Amino acid sequence: MTTFADLQLADPLLRALAEEGYTQPTPIQEQSIPYLMAGRDLLGLAQTGTGKTAAFALPILHHIFTHKQVVPPKGARVLVLAPTRELASQIDESFKAYARHMKFTHAVIFGGVGQGRQVEAMRRGVDVLVAAPGRLLDLMGQGFINLSHLEVLVLDEADRMLDMGFVRDIRRIVAVLPKKRQTLLFSATMPPSISDLAHNLLTDPARVEITPPSSTVDRIRQAVMFVEPDKKKDALLLLLSSPKVARAVVFTLMKHEANKVTEFLNRNNVTAEAIHGNKSQGARERAMTGFRSGSVKVLVATDIAARGIDVDDVSHVFNYDLPNVPESYVHRIGRTARAGREGWAVSFCDPEQRAWLKDIERTIGKKVPVVRDHPYHSDVAENSTMRPPVLGGGGRGRGNPSGRGGGGNRPNGGRGGPPGRRRVA
Repeated sequence: MTTFADLQLADPLLRALAEEGYTQPTPIQEQSIPYLMAGRDLLGLAQTGTGKTAAFALPILHHIFTHKQVVPPKGARVLVLAPTRELASQIDESFKAYARHMKFTHAVIFGGVGQGRQVEAMRRGVDVLVAAPGRLLDLMGQGFINLSHLEVLVLDEADRMLDMGFVRDIRRIVAVLPKKRQTLLFSATMPPSISDLAHNLLTDPARVEITPPSSTVDRIRQAVMFVEPDKKKDALLLLLSSPKVARAVVFTLMKHEANKVTEFLNRNNVTAEAIHGNKSQGARERAMTGFRSGSVKVLVATDIAARGIDVDDVSHVFNYDLPNVPESYVHRIGRTARAGREGWAVSFCDPEQRAWLKDIERTIGKKVPVVRDHPYHSDVAENSTMRPPVLGGGGRGRGNPSGRGGGGNRPNGGRGGPPGRRRVA
């Protein structure tokens, strides 16, 4: 078995990993880290939850530790681009955790908050800058950031960034970076747009591909309950009363529905917080902090916030509404069964969403088992032939009607190993 020590990472990093309880790298880490420590460009194809943040953070920090360099004012040695503020914050936190025993400067930049602190953080320059593309371009345009001495560029969740319309921003940022640099691109999928982007950005890249998408779904125990819309809240409360539900994420289609479900749960003595694009950054961070600590049992989220939910011990995902884009189902249920744990994903399907369930089953390549033995079962929903509702004026179009906001990340490959061994995410 390969260990982190076998990868010849610097001692301060090994100490931090040991303190986190991590000894054995995940496949994406084991395969990527040697290439990155050798200075190669990399194309990494991996689902969230496979441990890709550590796969690039650890070799980057090793490079910073072993190749000390003065960072120019307003500059950065490393730039990590992420699609959302939640994911950017999480990546920044990961760097900070792994670098706790070494000298290291960092900053995180995203929109939705005032720019004053971000400008101040960049005044002297930093080793690692994690940024969402929009705010980064704003600050570069104002002269507060200069990336002319950049050594490493990372694009995380590149497919998500392209889906959210960031491709032009990315190209504008890359245009002012040094030609001589190490570039890493990570993506869960490989559509032609990502292939083109990789071809333009990467030089003779190593390619690491981990875990086909279906395997994420295969490790999660799934079920669907056919329920009328006005019975969903009661059905959800019934499920949440089970002692097996330790920490749960509930997904709704609409922001206002997320708020209503959250209010209903709190009225019924279930601690819940909503997280979606209309929430302030402070409110979203407080909700995530409470969820991670366990003081909040249920997080109610929309798809736009889904990738920001990056917590290893989510026991259950409940789809209060089915997603209108079948790929979103995979991303949603991937919030559970992480780091080798088992997880449950239970979906409610009302008559209007019956067609969406069929789309999901085609996408994942199997039927979702039906649970009928409960007080809210609806034969009408199960046998419905209704057309699904039209959303955002665009029907089942795959655009993002909610704009650029959103959230980030990770189901871990395999069922885990022997007791006492954790995997770094």
